[in-house]
Amino acid sequence: MPSEELLTTGETAKRLGLSRSTLWRYVKAGLIEPDLVTAGGHFRFDPEHVRRQLRALQQRGDG
Repeated sequence: MPSEELLTTGETAKRLGLSRSTLWRYVKAGLIEPDLVTAGGHFRFDPEHVRRQLRALQQRGDG
């Protein structure tokens, strides 16, 4: 996915109904993988990719 279509942590969290800090903690814990990490260390996400990752976590019982 082109980087201009990727959303920030806050935008992704809002779209998915999560708090920004929850999404950030999931990434730091290795439960969710961002689609891009900028040179400055900021995460960028495809919300549908995050949704699939969250579904997989729930099915495993980790979410």
